[in-house]
Amino acid sequence: MTENINIVNEQGERIGSVEKLEAHVKGVLHEAFSIFVFNSNKELLLQRRNVEKYHSGGLWTNTCCSHPRIGEDMDKAIHRRLFEEMGFDCELKEEFSFLYKAEKLANDLIEHEFDHVFIGQVEKVNISPDKDEVCEYKWIKISELKKDIDANPLKYTKWFKIIMGSQEFNNIVN
Repeated sequence: MTENINIVNEQGERIGSVEKLEAHVKGVLHEAFSIFVFNSNKELLLQRRNVEKYHSGGLWTNTCCSHPRIGEDMDKAIHRRLFEEMGFDCELKEEFSFLYKAEKLANDLIEHEFDHVFIGQVEKVNISPDKDEVCEYKWIKISELKKDIDANPLKYTKWFKIIMGSQEFNNIVN
């Protein structure tokens, strides 16, 4: 079954649609979101993508990331997908957005996204990830995570490393 996603311009405005795999093969600029959920100990919930994912399989990344469906409101999309991937939902706030292009992913795929970054916080949540999406998860302090990214950059998704290195994200977590 194919899934269509939103093509956007460089301002993040929806201008059309494209099949998801085609967007990643051709490098079409499309809409995405990345969710970062923290606990009261200021630890970030990471997921390791299922090794069978068509790109970036087996790599560690933020709590949840995906694309809104055609015509789907972003607020609905982030809550839907967080629940689908991780088995819980929480209040989320958009902190910033950015445009990036990452080439030469597995299978020569390309990520070219206008990515909206959302932050949430939970306490004592029951995490129940979708095994088709997530093979492992953990809570980690940002300081430990940054050290591991520096030591083992190939263990992490490209978009996650871009966000982690951004001034906008560091202003939020520091």
